[in-house]
Amino acid sequence: MENDIAAGEGIVFNIQRFSIQDGPGIRTTVFLKGCPLRCLWCSNPESMRLSPEIITRDIKCIGSGKCAEICPERAITFVEKTRIIDWERCNYCMKCAQVCPSKAIEAAGEHMTIAEVIDTVGRDCNYYRRTNGGMTLSGGEPLLQWQFALGLLREAKRQGFHTALDTAGYAEWEILDEVLNYTDLVLYDVKHMDSEKHQEATGVSNERILDNLQKILAKSKAKVWIRRPVIPSFNDSEEDLEKLCKFVLTLDRPVEKISLLPYHKYGELKYAAKGRVYPYQDVALISDEQMGRFKKLVESYGLKVDIGR
Repeated sequence: MENDIAAGEGIVFNIQRFSIQDGPGIRTTVFLKGCPLRCLWCSNPESMRLSPEIITRDIKCIGSGKCAEICPERAITFVEKTRIIDWERCNYCMKCAQVCPSKAIEAAGEHMTIAEVIDTVGRDCNYYRRTNGGMTLSGGEPLLQWQFALGLLREAKRQGFHTALDTAGYAEWEILDEVLNYTDLVLYDVKHMDSEKHQEATGVSNERILDNLQKILAKSKAKVWIRRPVIPSFNDSEEDLEKLCKFVLTLDRPVEKISLLPYHKYGELKYAAKGRVYPYQDVALISDEQMGRFKKLVESYGLKVDIGR
């Protein structure tokens, strides 16, 4: 972990109210910053670093020059009223975001207390009761800030909210085990069954991830939805999907369903806003027909499946 975060405070990069994709009912999804994985197709590149950082909106830039004037690293210059950022020199001091009059440079990530987050989550408690919704922790990887995540989940349960944890499971079991005490539902990513290929595309192997999934279903009462992002040229094969289905059938108790999430390019513009090239920019989307075939394959193993987005 890049720095120590007190249990009562963490770094959040988004709170999305009225979410319907991150668990049952209407939910509030809290996105925590920081992730130990480096998935090549990641749609939230601003979630990777644990600390706050800047993200640019060039279309909003009015060329005031205030960002260049205040930058202590001289990482910002203007050429014919066009702002240029030397990302290698930027130290993320956030001073440019603080003075930008048009919000063309903004902070991605802010320090928040448990009370501040829960106050936002609690605004929609009536919707949770009517739809069996609640709070979902996502990221990044929420287990990287596990003490903060634990505090949020504990307080949400104290206030009677349904809780969900969206995780890749790449954490020590002792941490996950403690967090599960306040988790009703786990949305669990299983990106590939082959450890070597998993390592190549995400930066980490899958042994810990698969082992933790087995332990969740053997040692906790939390319900589990497995999430499989379907990524072209990575895991869009029937062979790997069959391996996943066979593995799921060996678990101590059933998962509620498998959600197939077709590859999308929603995060492409975010890479440009961070001065980076999107690695999957030339990759074609997966067709509805192919997703339909994958759905039927999973159903052939007697497993419940849906196609997300």
